[in-house]
Amino acid sequence: MKAEKSLLSGSAALLALSLLATGDMYGYQMIAELEARSDHTFQMKEGTLYPILHALEREGAVQAYEQEAPGNRIRRYYRITPKGRKLLEEKKAEWRTFSRAVNAIVSPAQA
Repeated sequence: MKAEKSLLSGSAALLALSLLATGDMYGYQMIAELEARSDHTFQMKEGTLYPILHALEREGAVQAYEQEAPGNRIRRYYRITPKGRKLLEEKKAEWRTFSRAVNAIVSPAQA
């Protein structure tokens, strides 16, 4: 089942930082990895991902660098910074609080 776009956009920075916490990646690789790890639930477009990466880069949460890829192409890779790891932990805590609150409403304990 595909997730509603507003649900994805609200957690996009968390998802991007989580992917980069496992290693450096380029944009299309992140899109493919997100889709694969979520069993095709999250399908992010380039037009959604790149503004998020650029904002995280401005914040100092990620750094970009270029590297040659097969076929003499240059790819722009992203890596998480120490500031990004701290932000990731904050976003994970926010997510846990949010998901607990939603679950308390949609799946109330039986009396």
